[in-house]
Amino acid sequence: MKLNYLLEKENILIAPGIFDGLSAHMAEQAGANLVYLSGASLAYTRFGLPDIGLISMSEVSETISVIRDRVNLPIIVDADNGFGNALNVQRTVKNFERMGANAIQIEDQISPKRCGHLKDKKLIECTEMVGKIKAACDARRCAETLIVARTDAIAVEGFESAIDRSHKYIKAGADILFIEAPTSKDQMKKITSIFRKEVPLMANMVEGGMSPLLNAKELEKIGYKVVIFPGGLVRAIAKLSKNYFSNLLLNGSNLNFLDSMYKLDHLNQILNTEKILNKGKQYE
Repeated sequence: MKLNYLLEKENILIAPGIFDGLSAHMAEQAGANLVYLSGASLAYTRFGLPDIGLISMSEVSETISVIRDRVNLPIIVDADNGFGNALNVQRTVKNFERMGANAIQIEDQISPKRCGHLKDKKLIECTEMVGKIKAACDARRCAETLIVARTDAIAVEGFESAIDRSHKYIKAGADILFIEAPTSKDQMKKITSIFRKEVPLMANMVEGGMSPLLNAKELEKIGYKVVIFPGGLVRAIAKLSKNYFSNLLLNGSNLNFLDSMYKLDHLNQILNTEKILNKGKQYE
């Protein structure tokens, strides 16, 4: 199902954060309508590093390709700040679109960027970001590939600057607006009251972040159209992993941890192993 079509529906869209083929596949099995490829989650899981701009364009591109091979869901892709200037943005958009991205998110931080819920962020000039958005729109081959404009201005220049920048980003051609890290429900309500009739608005729920944690129905009532949970899965996996390794090294086996694990046959059911093997037999 195309992302444009989903955005026309009344209900808010929940986009779980994923980072590889398995997480995307399991999100699809759980009933997700779309997924969000999180740059932060990719940094956490593939490299064991924080979200401070250490991921490259080619690494994200490869991951999109892997995920697209596994699922048919629309994918919103976190492209950080486009990995450079306007020309870099165009290369990023062309590449990500070719790999299977349905929406590409670009933010107005300098390079290297950092997580939107970390302190001491720095922004590029508004005019430069406007140029990047225009470049992104010009680079896409299909009008159904959406450009998500993210601003981190609330934490750097203040709330009013974020509003001012957002107006300009929409005028430049952004299809979806993402104002990062509002610090209160009142700020969120003000954002939606200003922009909800212009473009779909995206909210970001980060456990332990700067914004209040609201559920999807609350965000829908306020006026958001999409809510992403970019790092929730990684935080859950990290806690489980810590417990797993502690138990294994303490007891020398996983016998005491079986209730928290899938056994091999169950995992193969999830992966559709038998179906894939049977498909291969038709070519023997």
